[in-house]
Amino acid sequence: MTNMSVSNPKEKQKIIVIGGGFAGVQFVKNIDETLFDVLLIDKINHHQFQPLFYQVAASQLEPASISFPLRNIFKRKKNLQIRLAEVYGINTVDNEIDTSIGKFKYDCLVLAIGCTTNFFGNEQIKQHSFTLKTTNDAIAIRNHILQTFEDIISAEDHEKAALLNLTIVGAGPTGVELAGAFAEIKKNILPKDYPGINFTQFNINLIEGSAHTLNSMSDLAKQTSRQYLQEMGVNIITETFVKNYDGTTLELSNGARLHSKTVIWAAGVIGNKINGLPTAAIKPGNRLAVDRLNLINGTTNIYAIGDIALMETPKYPKGHPQLANVAINQAKNLAHNLKCLLNNAPTKDFEYTDLGSMATVGRNKAVVDLPFYNFKGYFAWLIWMFLHLMLILSVRNKLIIFINWVWAYFTKDTSLRLILNQPKKKE
Repeated sequence: MTNMSVSNPKEKQKIIVIGGGFAGVQFVKNIDETLFDVLLIDKINHHQFQPLFYQVAASQLEPASISFPLRNIFKRKKNLQIRLAEVYGINTVDNEIDTSIGKFKYDCLVLAIGCTTNFFGNEQIKQHSFTLKTTNDAIAIRNHILQTFEDIISAEDHEKAALLNLTIVGAGPTGVELAGAFAEIKKNILPKDYPGINFTQFNINLIEGSAHTLNSMSDLAKQTSRQYLQEMGVNIITETFVKNYDGTTLELSNGARLHSKTVIWAAGVIGNKINGLPTAAIKPGNRLAVDRLNLINGTTNIYAIGDIALMETPKYPKGHPQLANVAINQAKNLAHNLKCLLNNAPTKDFEYTDLGSMATVGRNKAVVDLPFYNFKGYFAWLIWMFLHLMLILSVRNKLIIFINWVWAYFTKDTSLRLILNQPKKKE
């Protein structure tokens, strides 16, 4: 158990937090300012609202609507310093981290480093496909999709087949929401922008290794999401894996080959790595084994919270689901427990209450799984919108997103289709 007591009660404990996602932000928000000084380190200067990345990728929201500068979030935090840096490793003996801007000492270290896309060791797929884990990823997809339609107009006939295939790999919530969003703009928006393209030839393909879309949700969600997508014109290929992709052709496990210039990989995640931790604490998927206080196994003052943490409990023997709600609650619980440890007060083991899960497929189309009730349709869609708005950090951004959604609902259009690539200069 960590011993957080200090000889000088007036001297604040120094906590370093690595990562400004849901877990990192909530931890900093809830840590006692009178007892702890905090250094927050991230490679980017903003918190990213991942659940709505797909709307940026589909030109439905602007990136600024779901990106929140860390310095603005914490502008009233007097006990906080923020540094933009890459963390290379941890020295557990000297209680020190090594970063791209130098070394920093800590009394307590909190890892909220999250996950990245899992390509299952296939470097060629990694090289040629798009991911959706950052705001930059979402912008890159948006730029590419819009540029693709510009290219189709002047492409030779033999080039058009691959350009007219958009392929999403992985039919979890991200894949399903992406497919639904692209199906909607294919129907309502793109034909107006590109009247010279025959959009009946534009295919949206969703490939899934399991037998169902939304395979981790209820039977109602699985069946309904598939029905919604098929009605929207999405080609669904289940019980099939992508073996390889060279930038033009996908090789599938069923022997088929699919020509596509656009592949978005949403088929799984793997934890971000950090050097210096005990080998025994690193579990499959690079998740870090922690106890009920989120203390990493084999350490005395290093904690992991959020997606990177693997906490085995009677209710969750294989660890908790990698969801924002888990990350937020682990962060709050750890902030409370560090104060208790410093004051020699009883700590509280983390226990997660599953409030359910949800996914949206498109306008008036969503599925919601609550612990004792599952439902679909318009009401589920309203619930999805309301809860996501509540998670948005600033009142201003809540209002902007709400106005965007209302405008898109009634007009079936947005005006956000900007290609922001840097033009290539002639040699």
